[in-house]
Amino acid sequence: MPRRIDYYFSLQSPWAYIGHGPFRDVVASHGVEVACKPVVLVDLFAETGGLPLKRRHPVRQRYRMMELQRWREKRGLDFALQPKYWPFDARLADGMVIAATLAGHDPDGVLRRAFAAIWEEERDLADPATLVAIADAAGLPGRELVARAGTDDVAAVYAGNRSDALAAGVFGSPSYVLDGEVFWGQDRIELLADALATGRAPYRAEP
Repeated sequence: MPRRIDYYFSLQSPWAYIGHGPFRDVVASHGVEVACKPVVLVDLFAETGGLPLKRRHPVRQRYRMMELQRWREKRGLDFALQPKYWPFDARLADGMVIAATLAGHDPDGVLRRAFAAIWEEERDLADPATLVAIADAAGLPGRELVARAGTDDVAAVYAGNRSDALAAGVFGSPSYVLDGEVFWGQDRIELLADALATGRAPYRAEP
């Protein structure tokens, strides 16, 4: 049985965007299964003591802008630091990803296009028409998935992802959970790769 990583993120998150490609490269090189689990970030923050960006101290906000520039260069990306349509309500976009998964599709193609749409192309992912176009470009049935994104079954999965995240000790996006060990942030991908390469037992917090 292949190992599995629970992948907690929101399309709202620039760090999930920055890390998505390298994460998928690690997954592919180790033959690991991925369970995509979109979550509402403000809910996680509220439960775990985090703050939405606008409520953070200006020093932390300024540092975040420097980090975005550093990682933009490090990962070889070209994106807007403050995209036109960000922040946005990511529930419909995240719901489309869940709908794709429920329909048996690999959501990776949609995720790659959706992240690029936000940060590189500055498109509005709160607009259903934009989401339909993104899914269609990934070879998936856009209208069908966007319609399903607002249904009760998708809402139930979304709520379950939040509960699973809290139970796993997840508090931010992206988080990669391997054998119960949380790797928070795209800057932990190399550590995740090391854990997969060595096959070591998961680390646990001291009681």
